Amino acid sequence: MTIEDSTSEPAHISSTVSPPNSYGAVVLGGTFDRLHDGHRLFLKVAAELARDRVVVGILDGPMLSRKQVFFILLISTEFAHLIMPIEQRIKTVQDYIKSIKPNLVVQVEHITDPFGPSIVDKNLDAIVVSEETLPGGILVNQKRAEKGLSQLKVVVVNLVSEESSGDKLSSSTLRKREAHITGKL
Repeated sequence: MTIEDSTSEPAHISSTVSPPNSYGAVVLGGTFDRLHDGHRLFLKVAAELARDRVVVGILDGPMLSRKQVFFILLISTEFAHLIMPIEQRIKTVQDYIKSIKPNLVVQVEHITDPFGPSIVDKNLDAIVVSEETLPGGILVNQKRAEKGLSQLKVVVVNLVSEESSGDKLSSSTLRKREAHITGKL
């Protein structure tokens, strides 16, 4: 679904999904550790919506070492020591997006705060969020308004569930399983 306007008024929610190539530049963010089906869906939606450029903020630095929850990115740092190196996560994301849409400009940045380029890049048109991080998309637009930047269309992607448990698929769960298997608790 797409949130049409997320300024000071309550967001208008449309049940229609924007058609491919609807926006010049689309932004999204996350840790993108152990690329799984949820990440792939998130990245695929962004790539399909973008006409020219996708900007991906990949979380790094002190935010990974502290247990924190932000409205922009829900960060579970359980087993944070097992998070893949930033260079590997950047390459994996770039390669995946290019496999979907080879001619798209893919700008991947490491970010050390919950906003990254979403509140400073004046050439963005839309932000892709999950159901859980929708408040973060709205907060991005508030920050952009404070800076005199245009509002982004907020595109909400449904969460992907694990087949075995029905719980949301997450890198944290995958790291926890790896820690139990390898004994790196």
